[in-house]
Amino acid sequence: MKALLIQLDEPTLTALNRVAAPGKRQRSEFVRQAIRKAIRQAEYRAMREAYRKQPDSALDGDDWSTAEAYKP
Repeated sequence: MKALLIQLDEPTLTALNRVAAPGKRQRSEFVRQAIRKAIRQAEYRAMREAYRKQPDSALDGDDWSTAEAYKP
């Protein structure tokens, strides 16, 4: 795992210490989870925008006529 050094102003650090579990490790995990959540939200926004720009066709949604036969 790579280390990342970030600087926080006092009010942000105080708020982080208030909402994250006590201890350095729990605070680090809180920050990692917050970053993962922000990344997921950005990916979902990009996906929604892509579907908005090019939505699925309602006519092709349930068309299984060209599906390949299952071969175990």
